[in-house]
Amino acid sequence: MIQSTVASAIKPLELVQNQVKSTPATPSETVKDFGSFLKDAIDGVANQEQNAQKMGEKYLTGQVDMDQVMVASEQALLSLQLTSQVRNKVIEAYQEIMRTQM
Repeated sequence: MIQSTVASAIKPLELVQNQVKSTPATPSETVKDFGSFLKDAIDGVANQEQNAQKMGEKYLTGQVDMDQVMVASEQALLSLQLTSQVRNKVIEAYQEIMRTQM
């Protein structure tokens, strides 16, 4: 019983250690990971915009209901707003860093 408890406590620790070992070691690798994450996020926003446009076209042909078009449009709008807010925060952070270095 004690051995199974100890073994079950060790398994999560092994998972954490494996995750720590798999993290990028150099700043350049971290920047590449962030860049790919950012690219994926922007691609996702573009896909949602295209989906909203396709849903609008399908509505005009009578293939979907108006509520489906509105949901797709709102999702695309929220994604775009989130992206612009993240961009604003990144710019603010960059400006703050530039002010502190001088």
